[in-house]
Amino acid sequence: MNRTVKYVITILFTASFLVSCNDSGSLQRYFVDNQESKNFITQDIPITMLNIDESKLSSEQKAAYNSVKRLNFLGFKGNETNAETLKLELAKVKTILKDEKYNDLMEFSDKGNKVVVKYVGTDDVADEVIVFGSSKELGFGIVRLLGDDMSPDKMVTLVSVLQSANVDEGKVKDIMNFFK
Repeated sequence: MNRTVKYVITILFTASFLVSCNDSGSLQRYFVDNQESKNFITQDIPITMLNIDESKLSSEQKAAYNSVKRLNFLGFKGNETNAETLKLELAKVKTILKDEKYNDLMEFSDKGNKVVVKYVGTDDVADEVIVFGSSKELGFGIVRLLGDDMSPDKMVTLVSVLQSANVDEGKVKDIMNFFK
């Protein structure tokens, strides 16, 4: 009897350990699994490619800008021939982003295009910020913002900085051409 209880406890512990180590439901795992897949494009983008003149930024904007170190982009190009695959991939991403670790920051729609901004972390510190945009005609794109000392408040401030950014189109040309 005692041996059976130890055996059952060992099995339960091992099973729970293996389940907790399973990273299949994370956005990072989704990026890795699809980086070489057909209809997908990935690119790591340094924050410096935004060509922002820091001398024109307020202290809050500067702190927000300096908290982001790099951007990871994953895009899926939708078209008439892969409409079913697009639906499946969208469902996968939406399922991942429904996880309670992804906190809502902002969401809006415009002319059939939907953008969702979420973050991982607390109200004070964001470990990662995710921007997910989708369009029935073009497909979807996910940007992971990674950095140090990021916060949801800083990310809202960063939006105003990004609106006036002079993006080096040469560095994102592959992404722009991918969706054409």
